[in-house]
Amino acid sequence: MSDQPPAAVDGPTTDHVLVEVTIPAPADTVWAALRDPQKIKEWFGWETDGLKDEIDFIFVTHAAADEERRVVTFVGVQDRYEVEAHGDASIVRVVRAAPAGDDWSDVFDGMIEGWISFTWQLAFAFARHPGQTRRTLFFSGPPREDRLALSLLGLDAAPAPREPWSMPLGPEAAASGHVWYLARHQTGVTVDAWGDGLLVVVDRPPSEKQPRGSTMLTLTTYGLSEAALADLRACWQGWWDERFETVGPGCD
Repeated sequence: MSDQPPAAVDGPTTDHVLVEVTIPAPADTVWAALRDPQKIKEWFGWETDGLKDEIDFIFVTHAAADEERRVVTFVGVQDRYEVEAHGDASIVRVVRAAPAGDDWSDVFDGMIEGWISFTWQLAFAFARHPGQTRRTLFFSGPPREDRLALSLLGLDAAPAPREPWSMPLGPEAAASGHVWYLARHQTGVTVDAWGDGLLVVVDRPPSEKQPRGSTMLTLTTYGLSEAALADLRACWQGWWDERFETVGPGCD
């Protein structure tokens, strides 16, 4: 989540729901997953040497928690996490307080896209892999030609959520699963071959600053051996290097 946070808002604001998911777990259990750094690392971001420090910065030293209302707010950011009991399940949402009348329907906002990805990763961890350890691979950068990953992987016309899908154009011709979620700039699909894993593809559209746009891929796996994970990395690294440059998120 390397984009700059929204500036402080002067004047009237309106709450905008950036992402909302229903999770099959009690609210107190889900709330703990937003407060315990050891639990946060099982859904937030991806594996990097700096993940622990990033979690501590965002969720510990720069966060304030209202335990009674189950709301986390972040220092210097107009966004907040809310957890609401919904019978035996929970509703989790990220809400942004922004000037009344603001419309982001045609705008790519890196922080919003991060909240969407991570919140759906949280829902996936609870719904499909409660208490399990995830392993992730991550790729980020602009395409070498004018074609981003949703198109390259055949996901630009993905079926509706929960519908089956397969990967006819990617590095794993046999990869298949179900659509987990769809959003304007990203898609998440389950992948049976990764121990019932999750592939999240985020495409930033072309702009004056990034004329070819850019892509971020997060591959979440469960239960793979070190050898199988290494093979998966090599497979995707080769596919990626042929089609994309590698640049860290938020870097030019």
